[in-house]
Amino acid sequence: MGWFDGFISSDLAIDLGTATTLIYMKGRGIVSNEPSVVAVQTDRRGDRRVLAVGKDAKEMLGRTPLGIDAVRPLRDGVIADFDITEAMLRYFILKVQPRRSFVRPRVIICVPSGITGVEKRAVRESAEATGAREVYLVEEPMAAAIGAELPITEPAGNMVVDIGGGTTEIAVISLAGIVHAESLKIGGDRLDRSIVEHLERKYHLLVGERTAEQIKLRIGSAWTTRDLESMEVKGRDKNHGVPKTAVVHSDEVREALSEPLSEVVRAVRRALEQTPPELSADIVDKGIVITGGGALLPGIDTLIREETGLPVLIADDPVSSVVIGAGKVLDNPDLLREVAIK
Repeated sequence: MGWFDGFISSDLAIDLGTATTLIYMKGRGIVSNEPSVVAVQTDRRGDRRVLAVGKDAKEMLGRTPLGIDAVRPLRDGVIADFDITEAMLRYFILKVQPRRSFVRPRVIICVPSGITGVEKRAVRESAEATGAREVYLVEEPMAAAIGAELPITEPAGNMVVDIGGGTTEIAVISLAGIVHAESLKIGGDRLDRSIVEHLERKYHLLVGERTAEQIKLRIGSAWTTRDLESMEVKGRDKNHGVPKTAVVHSDEVREALSEPLSEVVRAVRRALEQTPPELSADIVDKGIVITGGGALLPGIDTLIREETGLPVLIADDPVSSVVIGAGKVLDNPDLLREVAIK
């Protein structure tokens, strides 16, 4: 009967990220990749109505009139607004899951390794409220390691650093279990805030999250490069309140990003110090694998390599590693039993 249910329903794996939500459908691969943003309208009585979700909602960030807010219902990798998260999940699932399915889907959701019991329950209940038949939780670094094709079931050490939008997950994995894990509330959002703070401090220029993200993507880096790039940035003058333009250089953006990136490096070193010697020997040979959107920051592999003295590799598809790994777990019931959070 379980085989029959799997045949006529479309099971899903979801990377419920602070910045982006990706959905993998069994048999079809990745079917959705959209920002974790919801536009909400609040009426005079305080009732909220969802106006847009995903890409359409992200376009509204920082540009909404009174009564309409573009919000991110997840902060630092966990649910900050239960009702809006449920509405967002329902929208994404209904978008990819045809209503004609006879059986409700099984759903795997990836969560940070440092998540609390209360937060786990909130994630599970959000998915169940959308109509999921069964909900399984898998830790993000485990899913990332599987997606990066690391041999996690073997008796050998594998180290993965998953740098997402809200958190950075660092884990040493062996025999399908996490030997040691570090979870930092540092990710792409924190890097963006560092750029916002730098522009305000140096140029008295106020910019929004989207502008800071664009600066990071265009001229941001984690390690010194020979080429000096620049970018014209528009915002509001902090002192006079009028529109203002400033030219920002790549070296100062790198300096602005250095503090949060240093915290990531320190966490990697702490994880290495807590790793058993036998597994440490394996990591020396295999190196550290970086996944997540943060892996796309130029020079991040060089920074970690120089600070740890270990080989550092970037996954082939770092942004999708977590959801691809969760999708592989969907296809392997034995592996699901081993890696799902009890």
